[in-house]
Amino acid sequence: MSRIGKKRIVIPPGVTAGIEGNELCVKGPKGELRLRVHPHVTLVFENNGIELKIQNENSKQDRALWGTFGSLTGNLIKGVTEGFKKQLEINGVGYKAAMKGQNLTLEVGFSHPVEIKSLEGIKFSVEKNIITIEGADKHLVGELAAQIRRVKKPEPYKGKGIKYIDEVVRRKAGKTAAKSAT
Repeated sequence: MSRIGKKRIVIPPGVTAGIEGNELCVKGPKGELRLRVHPHVTLVFENNGIELKIQNENSKQDRALWGTFGSLTGNLIKGVTEGFKKQLEINGVGYKAAMKGQNLTLEVGFSHPVEIKSLEGIKFSVEKNIITIEGADKHLVGELAAQIRRVKKPEPYKGKGIKYIDEVVRRKAGKTAAKSAT
């Protein structure tokens, strides 16, 4: 039995949720999100909440879908009410980020600036060396954060690059430290 799938998902006031065809549509103050529902999963709306049912509780695949769709549905509701946010930090001499309209421009040691295009519903902001990505869709926010980090991953010797704000980069000793140790 799925513990996440069995939990009733509460729909807060100001949020409307409904089924349109085979998609779950959730509307709230931060926007509208859609999720295609698997045919083995059934959504039951009652008393300002959503309960998930599956076709066969003995099937391992259906139990996995139960928990997955429970989590995805909860993320949709949290996204349209609170939104999601990821922060990245730029470290390195001369490394900087700037806004160019809605897009993000990174100067991270290449011969050219790298431009990251904003997607619909995603907002960038830059303050000193911190890049903030905000939006209602958890998947898109995480994907854009990973795409920005991929431009210049943090390196272990000097710690230069783009990293998540809570990420710890494990530092290595250079050649001189290794030589003197032997």
